[in-house]
Amino acid sequence: MVLLLKSAKIIDANSPFHHQTKDILVEDGIIKSIENQINKETNKVIELNNLHLSPGWFDSSVSFGEPGFEERETLQNGLDTAMKSGFTHLVLNPNTNPVLDNSSFIQHILNKSASHIVDILPTGALTERSEGQNMAELFDMYSNGAVAFGDYKRSINDANLLKIAMQYSKSFQALIQVFSLDQHLSTDTQMHEGPVSTALGLKAMPRIAEVIQLKRDLELVKYTDAKVHFCCISTAESVSLIEQAKNEGLDVTCSVALSNLYFTDKVLESFDSKYKIWPPLRETSDQEALIEGLKKGIIDMVTCDHLPLNIELKNTEFEHAEFGSIGLESAFGALNKLFGLDESVEFLTRGKSRFNATRTHIDVEQPAVLSLFDPDINRTFSEEDIHSKSKNAIFEGEDLKGKVYGIINNGKYYVSE
Repeated sequence: MVLLLKSAKIIDANSPFHHQTKDILVEDGIIKSIENQINKETNKVIELNNLHLSPGWFDSSVSFGEPGFEERETLQNGLDTAMKSGFTHLVLNPNTNPVLDNSSFIQHILNKSASHIVDILPTGALTERSEGQNMAELFDMYSNGAVAFGDYKRSINDANLLKIAMQYSKSFQALIQVFSLDQHLSTDTQMHEGPVSTALGLKAMPRIAEVIQLKRDLELVKYTDAKVHFCCISTAESVSLIEQAKNEGLDVTCSVALSNLYFTDKVLESFDSKYKIWPPLRETSDQEALIEGLKKGIIDMVTCDHLPLNIELKNTEFEHAEFGSIGLESAFGALNKLFGLDESVEFLTRGKSRFNATRTHIDVEQPAVLSLFDPDINRTFSEEDIHSKSKNAIFEGEDLKGKVYGIINNGKYYVSE
């Protein structure tokens, strides 16, 4: 397959062609030439209005449904959604039914997705059925392609179990994912504890529910010297704790959910369940600390935390609605609006190596792992923009900036017409 991209502006701080508009020739998945003008007979010429491209985008926390929750999302449609949203690599969460807690499930996911243009990096459950009682078969899953281990959005109450998992994972250099939340301080809560929750009369989760558990988990990292990724931190103090841990030399990374960067708990005054996410939307002081932490590199990556849910689980009374939102389709537009083009691309491309994926750059003889987009189109995100089977979109109705054209990866391409 020979592709020719015409007049594409390259956005890649690690490329010698950063911010230059060039023609790019791709042969069999490899960039063969980058010139001011290339005239060659090819299988496909990609020539699009205001075409920009960057290294392929990555997300460290994506959920689909298959197996078990196909009514929410199938593997095929989920990957197609990621493709249409500009993502070349996804870390897939294990929260299916049954939970991805053994090597046969990991192999099934990899085999079923092997021919797709988007690369799946599966996470295995840390404990059997993600119940927090018995450690799952970590090494067996790792040997069969799992890139990390964690119980999606579930903290491990048993400190000894988590300690043993950290110690065991060190023997084969595996990454443990931890979601830090004290369950006793968060049971049956509906939102962040603060002036808004008081005014609304909703049972709320205090910041310390995250902070107390994060302090414990960081002590376990210090004791075991394990490699750990903290998923979706949401408070200002958590940012400070991660910064301190990194300064002490601990092998830790963390992510933040895009929704926590964009919204605060004020939007919950509408009682609209689309804003009900986990961890919950916090106050402006937390939002500002998270944004600053991401910019400074204390927070390593941003995730859209894509979580499709059945309509009956979201379109109900607020107190009974499930937590979660889809986010792949709106990720670039929301980030680009918040941070601008260069920072958005940086946030969408960093973190791959933590999950055993190679971070590429745009240069001759490099793999063509590319996201294609127009960063200047202003649009209101609506249901027409949703490719997921589920429609629980927190960004629906928001004015976002940017349009995704498609991706190039694995020697294949997808470009929207």
